[in-house]
Amino acid sequence: MITSRLIRPILSTTAAFATFIRPANTPHLGISSRIPDFAQQPVRKMHVLSIPMWVGSSNNYAYLVSDDETKDAVIIDPANPPEVLPVLEEKSKSLNLTAIMNTHHHWDHAGGNKKMLSALPSQIPVIGGKDCEAVTKTPSHGSTFSIGKNIQVTALHTPCHTQDSICWFMEDKSTNERVVFTGDTLFIGGCGKFFEGNGTEMNKALNEILGSLPDDTKVYPGHEYTKSNVKFLTKVDGNNEAVKKLEKFADENRETQGKFTIGQEKEYNVFMRVTTEEMKKATGKTDPSEVMAQLREMKNKS
Repeated sequence: MITSRLIRPILSTTAAFATFIRPANTPHLGISSRIPDFAQQPVRKMHVLSIPMWVGSSNNYAYLVSDDETKDAVIIDPANPPEVLPVLEEKSKSLNLTAIMNTHHHWDHAGGNKKMLSALPSQIPVIGGKDCEAVTKTPSHGSTFSIGKNIQVTALHTPCHTQDSICWFMEDKSTNERVVFTGDTLFIGGCGKFFEGNGTEMNKALNEILGSLPDDTKVYPGHEYTKSNVKFLTKVDGNNEAVKKLEKFADENRETQGKFTIGQEKEYNVFMRVTTEEMKKATGKTDPSEVMAQLREMKNKS
C-alpha cells in the first residue's frame, strides 16, 4: 500500500504535476470509432499511466504500469521524484509497487532511483541495464517475468544510444494487448542519438528486434519529441502520406505516447525504412546500416 503517511517529505513539492496525466488507452490513428460490445470482450488488466516530467524542456515520460486485478505495479524511468511521487500518492494509493524499471542509465531516466528508494516505505528491486543507478537486477535479452498475474514482461536489449539500453515489451495475457517502452531507442517518428553505438547496432535494435514485434504493439517512448521528429521526416520523406498524417496528429495533440504502433512506425519512421528506395536515394547509401548512420547524421544537423 502506497500512502501519504509512508512516503517521505519529498512529496511536499506539488501534486499539480498530476494534472498533466493523459489516459493511456486513447485511440491512436486508424482505430475505428465504433463503440465495441464490451460484454463480449475480455476485460483489460494492464493499465499504463503516463507521467510527464520536465515539460517544456526535455519532455521526459515516466510510466506507471499496473495489473488492475492484482494491483501490482512497476514504475519505469522515474527520473524526477518530485514529479513522480505525488502521482504515486494521489493516483496509486491502492497499488503494490513491486519494482523500479529503467530503459538505460542516463540521468534523465535512471537518475532518480536512489531518491525514489529513500522515499518509499520498503525496499524494492531496481531492474535495468548494468550501469543504471542503484540497479539490483539486469535481465538477459529475451528473458521474461510477470507484473501481477496478467502482464508478461520481456527484456529486449537494444544497445546503441547506450550499451545498456533495454526496451520492455509487455503483453496483457487476458486481452493480448501489447505495448513496448522504448526509452531513447525508438521515439515516435525518430530514434535516439548513437552516443555509445553505431548504425549497425541501431539498425538491429529498430529493424530486427523492435521491428519483429507484432505490428499492433503500442509504443511508449522516453521523450515527447514527435513534433521535432516530424520536421525531419517532412524534409526526407515529405511525399509519404503516413508522414503527413503523423504531422497532422502532432499538430493537434500535445502528447503522442501510446497513440501509435510498431506497424505505423514502419510506415513513417525513416529509421525503420532503411531498406526502401526512398531512403537509399535520400542518403546515397544502399547498405541498411550505412543508410541508418547517414540518416542519423542528417538528423543531427537538421
